[in-house]
Parts: sequence; structure tokens; C-alpha cells
Amino acid sequence: MTRRRILFCDDDPDIREIITLSLGLDPTLDVKACATAGEVPAIAAAWVPDLILLDVMMPGMDGPTTLAVLHDDTRTRTIPVLFMTARTQAYEFERLVALGAAGVIAKPFDPMTLASVVSSYI
Repeated sequence: MTRRRILFCDDDPDIREIITLSLGLDPTLDVKACATAGEVPAIAAAWVPDLILLDVMMPGMDGPTTLAVLHDDTRTRTIPVLFMTARTQAYEFERLVALGAAGVIAKPFDPMTLASVVSSYI
């Protein structure tokens, strides 16, 4: 069984717990969580995840800024990034994909299907 690494970042501790449990339903996923976007670049460079799941709106560094930092680093620029956002208008999704995101998942998400949705982007 091939293990796949998922790094995710959300500033809300309840959302982090739900994502951890949701992704934990798939035994092929290794999951690592961050509480702040500032942690993501260093962890991604050291741990080399197969995919990064990133909240859009966070205090300090937001998701789009984090994506730009990841794309500026040769060690992390090819890691696919999925954004999660409560802003579900089509133009918002298009904007995030135009920034270089592999895709966008709307909040609230279905915890029972999150692992399969995330895995489909790897």
C-alpha cells in the first residue's frame, strides 16, 4: 500500500480536528496539520507532502500568500495545493485556480468524502 502525505493548514482548531479525523478514514494517507500558514513552507520543504490542503482566510499570512511562497521555492513549487473556502462563488474559485491552485473545496465540506476528494487531486 502506497502511503500519501497530506499537509493541511487551518487556523480553526475545530476544523483541524474534523479534517484530521476525516482524512484519517483513509488508511493510505499520512496527515500533518498546521495552525498557521507561516508554518507551511518550512514543513512542506522538510516533509515533502504529496498535496497541501490550505485554508484561504487566515490571520497573518493567508492562503494565497502561502501559495505564492510555496511557488517561489524550488523544493515546494510542484506540490499541488487545494484551497478550502467558505466563499463559494464561481469567480472566487476561478481566482484561486488562476493563482495556481490545483482545485478548491467548499466549506462546509462532507467529512465522510473529504479523503476521497483530496486523494483525487494527487
